[in-house]
Amino acid sequence: MSKRKRVSADEKRTRILQFFHEKKEFYTLKELENTIPKECGVIQQAVKDVLQALVDDGLVHSDKIGTSVYFWSFPGERIPLLEAQNAETGKKILILDEKFERLKSELMREEVNKEDYEQTRAVIKEIKDLKAEEEEIKKQIMKFNDADPEVIAEMNKKVKFYKDGANTWTDNIFNVKTWCNQKFNIEGSELDKQFRIPDDLDYLE
Repeated sequence: MSKRKRVSADEKRTRILQFFHEKKEFYTLKELENTIPKECGVIQQAVKDVLQALVDDGLVHSDKIGTSVYFWSFPGERIPLLEAQNAETGKKILILDEKFERLKSELMREEVNKEDYEQTRAVIKEIKDLKAEEEEIKKQIMKFNDADPEVIAEMNKKVKFYKDGANTWTDNIFNVKTWCNQKFNIEGSELDKQFRIPDDLDYLE
């Protein structure tokens, strides 16, 4: 007799979330514990914990109506939130871009000093963090690829704008390294160590 294939935690989340998006209905916990094992192949004992994790992550809503607690989730409803997060990321990109350009100008007027190192290192860290944040938002958007295609297309256009901005910063960093090498005969590897520029710093595809 073959053993039943084990379903991973991520797969359970995906199946249950997909169930909500396909049914587009409101359910009590008892209804879900009876229905999900048959519809999604998730064992009854795991339904409550997986459901609570989805609620904690904001992917499933929960509210008490009368004497019962109901759960629901509709496709595409998190897109406005993701769009707001992208807009906030865009603002941070513009601020960092201006800050980086200012530091680069100062660096070209004066010899490199410790204060420049610290500020530039901080900007590089913020750039790296924002790139990671952008990638996470893109992954979340992909989870809702069954939503309105026009909305997704618009979101992808904005993601491309932010990606281009991030690549511009990366290009600026490389240009500054080249300028320092020509102006002060500082090797790129030395700048990498001094600024703690990550080895994997590269343009986003």
